[in-house]
Amino acid sequence: MYYGEKVCLRAYKEEDIKVAAELVNDEELKRFLTPRIPFPISPWEEEDWIKSQKGNQSGQFNFAIEDMKTKKYIGGCGIQDVNWLARTATVGIMIGDKDYWGKGYGTDAMKILIKFIFENMNINKIKLSTFSFNERAKKCYEKCGFKVEGILKDEIFKDGKYYDEVLMAVFREEFQE
Repeated sequence: MYYGEKVCLRAYKEEDIKVAAELVNDEELKRFLTPRIPFPISPWEEEDWIKSQKGNQSGQFNFAIEDMKTKKYIGGCGIQDVNWLARTATVGIMIGDKDYWGKGYGTDAMKILIKFIFENMNINKIKLSTFSFNERAKKCYEKCGFKVEGILKDEIFKDGKYYDEVLMAVFREEFQE
């Protein structure tokens, strides 16, 4: 487990399956999570995904986010698309429990994840993308040291409108300062 001030990042547990399936199917949350058609995920699909999670040498790692006070599962975060030669990785995060939105839990989890990547994986650059309408996420990422690297115009179609996709990154040297 990896600890911050409010949360810890840990492996997924079987008891997370039901809660995780409910969270990822929330209409408001799904709006922030996927650029694709927001089709529901079945509890069995979520169970298969959780049971398949293991750290591996290809560099894909997914963590459950747990509130340290209550020991409650509140979301997840992960590392994908590791390029060992260029020393880059892509990350994603979801605080699914709305009671924890806007209270610093996502920022704490992201800082732990960034520290894990820089200290344990020898990565130089961490990347992510978010949607232009997701102001809460952009503020969180900026607090963690991410800066906008580019904008993909009209990349996302949600609620009958087009939105930009915002590409952000943080470098090891900048984060350590």
